[in-house]
Amino acid sequence: MMHSGWVTGRRVRRQLPRWSELRPLLRARPPELNPTSRRLGKALTIADLRRVAMRRTPRAVFDYTDGAAEREVSLRRARAAFRGVEFHPNVLRDVSSVDTTTTILARRSALPFAFAPTGFTRMMNHEGECAVARVAARRGIPYALSTLGTTSIERVAEAAPDARKWFQLYVWKDRAAGAELMARAVDAGYEALILTVDAPVPGVRMRDVRNGFSIPPALTIRTVADAALHPAWWVNLLTTEPLTFATFTSWEGTVAELMAELLDPTMTLDDLEWVRSNWSGPLIVKGIQTVTDAKAVIDAGADAVVLSNHGGRQLDRAPVPLRLVPDVRDAIGDRAHVIVDTGIMSGADIVAAIAAGAHSTMVGRAYLYGLMAGGERGVDRATEILESEIRRTMALLGATQINDLGPHHVKL
Repeated sequence: MMHSGWVTGRRVRRQLPRWSELRPLLRARPPELNPTSRRLGKALTIADLRRVAMRRTPRAVFDYTDGAAEREVSLRRARAAFRGVEFHPNVLRDVSSVDTTTTILARRSALPFAFAPTGFTRMMNHEGECAVARVAARRGIPYALSTLGTTSIERVAEAAPDARKWFQLYVWKDRAAGAELMARAVDAGYEALILTVDAPVPGVRMRDVRNGFSIPPALTIRTVADAALHPAWWVNLLTTEPLTFATFTSWEGTVAELMAELLDPTMTLDDLEWVRSNWSGPLIVKGIQTVTDAKAVIDAGADAVVLSNHGGRQLDRAPVPLRLVPDVRDAIGDRAHVIVDTGIMSGADIVAAIAAGAHSTMVGRAYLYGLMAGGERGVDRATEILESEIRRTMALLGATQINDLGPHHVKL
């Protein structure tokens, strides 16, 4: 008698399994004895690396990396925009071989993204900027050193001589100091200059204010208590070379106080001429949030624009960079390279941005989570995860090359 797919009225015969049948199922893996390799091996996504980073790093340092301005609306919206993307795959394509190489500023890049400039990187992990630059060199992608980096221009160049190195500049009140920084970057072989223009004054990052985050970290009751929870981080900080800065001698105070001291709120479009007089290589303008400004800086001589709201760390409720991409590409065509950042947490996000019209992307927090989770090996793991996700997403979309991606693949 048959009923709802079940056979009734019959007994199932059972038997003891033979060893010859069990043996192929027993695939014992040798234990991973190295704790860093063990925790990185378990991380399958950037979100996994973030969770490891949260456990491994003091709260104030993690929050400086993870947090954003005011109520953090800009960052949440940026990430939500990527989550809301609908992919439209083309099927019945031969995707047995996927090529992720592309051209970024007229040079080959093995992957369609660069490591974005981030401040105080040796605070996240003592291996810092040099570790990130070495991974960029091995992986064949550009790395950008921040004005607020914690390793000098020259030291990063020595650590990764084969990397494509970019230097990020804030326009300081002291223009002579800015000119000197550009000259040092030229002498050290940096390929391109990133001029960040969305920080005339510092944004208010509430997590930093509440944590009393300072550079270097002050020994207070809170930080001493935190040291007990994160002893490895504190040992590494206190037993490796003291923090040095990419561009200035030292600082004791909060990040907001430092930026307020350095940044020039009088900067205008006319200052691009001053930058150009000191820099003859490719010029990237970062922090563009309107079509009008994109056109203006390109007319003024920029070779590339980064559609970015500073990772949500400046103006809260700022435009979502991903949603700007189609309109900016329509307005400027191929007159300049269009890069997008903010909110990228996966290789699928990178593919979505390029399909929407960006030439390439930047990632910041994604690799910093890896750095905090496991130093240089953590950055390499983050890159490996992103590359795997890019390849898989492209194959599932029916695209075998970066240039195959287009607006027909995505609905924003």
